[in-house]
Amino acid sequence: MSKGPYSKDDILAAIRAAAEALGKPPSRAEFQAHSGIREYHVLKCFPGWNAAVTAAGLKAHTGNIKLDDSVLLEEWGNLVRELRHIPTRTQYRQHGTYSPGVFERHFGPWSSIPAHFRKFAGDKSEWTDVLALLPSSSLQTRWIAPPGTAQPPPSVSPIEAEPALLSTQTHARLDNRPTYGNPIDFRGLRHEPVNESGVVFLFGIVARELGYYVEAVQAGYPDCEAKRQIAPGKWQRVKIEFEFESKNFRDHGHPPEGCDIIVCWRHNWAECPEHLEVLELSQVIQELAASDD
Repeated sequence: MSKGPYSKDDILAAIRAAAEALGKPPSRAEFQAHSGIREYHVLKCFPGWNAAVTAAGLKAHTGNIKLDDSVLLEEWGNLVRELRHIPTRTQYRQHGTYSPGVFERHFGPWSSIPAHFRKFAGDKSEWTDVLALLPSSSLQTRWIAPPGTAQPPPSVSPIEAEPALLSTQTHARLDNRPTYGNPIDFRGLRHEPVNESGVVFLFGIVARELGYYVEAVQAGYPDCEAKRQIAPGKWQRVKIEFEFESKNFRDHGHPPEGCDIIVCWRHNWAECPEHLEVLELSQVIQELAASDD
């Protein structure tokens, strides 16, 4: 299947095709593995994964049942046991039952889940083997990589390591000092973007690898004009707006009809218009970093 944008009919056809191949309604991970369509494309057309499965005429896995924290943590712990390490968001999307977003709505940042699991499982003997795979609680809050060190402690992904370890320890902000995002060490970029300029820079690092050739970058709206290949020997022009968070597009009052793609660090705009494609770089570099290993 092409790389998008996708219509509702495209999504429904892909869900039905995956169900036919699997002999059952697909999970999110199974759907992405079978179709190559990312979940954010589905969420542009439907309010949620279960709504999309239902619209395809299939029975959703979980319906609208509210999940207890314990259900999610048990499922996460079983995946740690299976993989023998803490899963990244991308790995969880591939192997887990639910969406990473469900965990983040219950527990906050993805990087904080090991601490929540440790609190949940600390007095339960059946989780001893999983707890042994997690960094110690002191390591989670105090470990800082020395300068030039790219590798995190065992069982922690390069992209998520230091955010996870530093998330519970904060200090007073000093005046007249720059502020950095979480460390990532991605192809020469030491820290996550904290603003739109950082998003522009990061897109420049990965644009060609993602199939984009930038024609122009400007101060006015939209920020960027690029071309991407839609078929062998055929290219199409696209208009791109850079935002730190996708919802900033709405907050800045941009007319949706003047743009094709929002390139952002974090996609947090659930009501994003259907025709707008969203390229969430925080997810993209997870996959590209894995491919570098």
